[in-house]
Amino acid sequence: MVDLESWKSQLRKGASELVILSLIGEQAASGTQLLDALAAAPEIGLSDGAMYPLLNRLEREGRIAGRWETPKSGGRGLKKYRLTADGQAALKKMQASWRLFRDDLDAALGERR
Repeated sequence: MVDLESWKSQLRKGASELVILSLIGEQAASGTQLLDALAAAPEIGLSDGAMYPLLNRLEREGRIAGRWETPKSGGRGLKKYRLTADGQAALKKMQASWRLFRDDLDAALGERR
């Protein structure tokens, strides 16, 4: 019997970097803002326990850059992330690879776009 949750977890893990780079590529965002954006896509299922280690890794690798911003009303600051030039290049390559993979997978499953 297939362990569907384990299989879905592996799908999410493989796609999470692409999703985060894509969202940050549209607009600089904090981890909380990214989690809020992904709330509308529950099948992606990226939790805060997975989000922040991923953001830290992407920042260490130089694909994203974080900057602390303090709200005008005072209060707690947010670390907002943006893509670096390396991140933009990686995103373009990942998107192209994803499209090829998706097309091959669709063909293997008998689905045409």
